[in-house]
Amino acid sequence: MTAIARTVVLDLRTAVAYRSQALLLFVVVALIEFKNPILLVPALALLAIPAIAAFPLQAADKAGLETLYAVLPVPRRSVLYGHYAWALATYLALAAAGAMFTLAFARAQADAFDGRTLLVVLTLSWAVFVVNVAIQFPLFIRFGHSRIGGLGTVLPVALIMAVIIKLHLTTRLHVTVASVQAWLPLVWVAGAVAIVASVAVAIAADTRRVR
Repeated sequence: MTAIARTVVLDLRTAVAYRSQALLLFVVVALIEFKNPILLVPALALLAIPAIAAFPLQAADKAGLETLYAVLPVPRRSVLYGHYAWALATYLALAAAGAMFTLAFARAQADAFDGRTLLVVLTLSWAVFVVNVAIQFPLFIRFGHSRIGGLGTVLPVALIMAVIIKLHLTTRLHVTVASVQAWLPLVWVAGAVAIVASVAVAIAADTRRVR
């Protein structure tokens, strides 16, 4: 098992201790969006998935594990790569679960929900997730979750909400499933590039970490 895989497994074991909070987050968001299933996965990506992905960083900061990682015979970059891999795995797992609930909620309400719509929903959730993690993780790694957890959580959410409000107020913009189809691959690629850039920033920030 590689050092990256070991970090992912360690993050998973750490997150298990927060399983009650994670389940509560998921259930609350699902209940809120029951009447609007098309918004369920994006809402999870905004409110639940980043928080759950950050649980290991939060726990490591409280227990001083990041300082311990620095003296272990494990490449520091591998630890950081592992944290991001854990975040991506969290997104994939919870987005898939959210998609199943979305289809179930839509069927229960007899809403038309085809594969193209689901793809748009997942792409939107990917963009929301990327903005959150790309901003949060370098901040958490540089300053520690206990020092900047509040700002690191609020900043990307505020940015996303500002964009949503701006789009809502722009009456000339009429967004439909058909109108955004051509942009979906670009969103996925841009998201991947943003994650890679965030990893690079996190690596640079880690050398100046406030320990």
